[in-house]
Amino acid sequence: MLTNIFSLHPDELTEQLNKDFPKYRSKQLIEWIYKHFVVDPALMKNLPADFRTYLNEHFSFDIPYLDKELFSKDGASKYRFRLSDNEVIESVLIPERTKHTLCISSQAGCKYKCSFCATGKMGFKRNLTTDEMVSQILLGSQECLKTATIPSAITNPPAPLPRITNLVFMGMGEPMDNLDNVLQTLRIIQADNTLAFSPRRTTISTCGIVPAIIKFADSGVRAKLAISLNSAIDAKRDILMPVNRRYPLNELKQAALYYLRKTSFRITFEYILIPGENMGREDLNTLRKFVGDISCKINFIPFNPGYSTTYQAPDAKQIEDFMRAAQALPQAITLRKSRGADVFGACGQLSNN
Repeated sequence: MLTNIFSLHPDELTEQLNKDFPKYRSKQLIEWIYKHFVVDPALMKNLPADFRTYLNEHFSFDIPYLDKELFSKDGASKYRFRLSDNEVIESVLIPERTKHTLCISSQAGCKYKCSFCATGKMGFKRNLTTDEMVSQILLGSQECLKTATIPSAITNPPAPLPRITNLVFMGMGEPMDNLDNVLQTLRIIQADNTLAFSPRRTTISTCGIVPAIIKFADSGVRAKLAISLNSAIDAKRDILMPVNRRYPLNELKQAALYYLRKTSFRITFEYILIPGENMGREDLNTLRKFVGDISCKINFIPFNPGYSTTYQAPDAKQIEDFMRAAQALPQAITLRKSRGADVFGACGQLSNN
């Protein structure tokens, strides 16, 4: 089986190519892929035929198939990709005035069954490979390129164009359950001769896999950490997030503090607002105690109903009352309105539908 070229760190790729070709050939190839997002050697017109033949004989350039594309009225786009084994994943591109945020998947499905998340209802299929995650980023970058028109963009490498500025591993699946492949993805895209992607603009979200948080902190690969919290009361979090029964709040907090000792980034806690579940006075009081000694910010996110759910979204008054009370928290807080809800692309809505 051929090695997928998008799974290789540029140093590995360069070392292999330099055995048979001049050094500048690997540089040209890497620029086509990671600067101009061209993923087919046949379209890399300044590469000689013998080099392109070699590439096709020694590497796979397979990428996920774009099966479906949905456009939200708020400007977000959801992409459904079909993988080589027919599994399905989704990514979401969120454009704003000064940035393009891409939300990518790390698994097909998820085994953690958070009660508010549509992906958990799919069950777990498999981990994504490094090339499948890198490919989502390259394909998302291609979508950004569509916002501008440059003549002869293929035959003559184009000038810099709009591209992904922020990357979040918050799509389908639990990134910390696929940590080795996620870390390799980060090493590839953070390399100076690929995307040179800033760790400050990269976030990995987790439901709270304690050993993996510690491994991530020790890995030497830098990125921001977001923890899906949703309640600081163990009994409630057990129901909302069954992973809490394995890694309860006291263990999660110690892992969060360990991450902070190893990095310069503060943590983001994500807190889905669900009426009748986690929006009461007791919920805020226990949240205050839990985060009191943690360098963090808290993102409050109104619940987004999926295709089928027993929960309701909070109304405007419930959100307003809660956020007014939350001002007493000592940390920075934000109310984050998810994008793409009308195409089921918002937080907690991704599935294979």
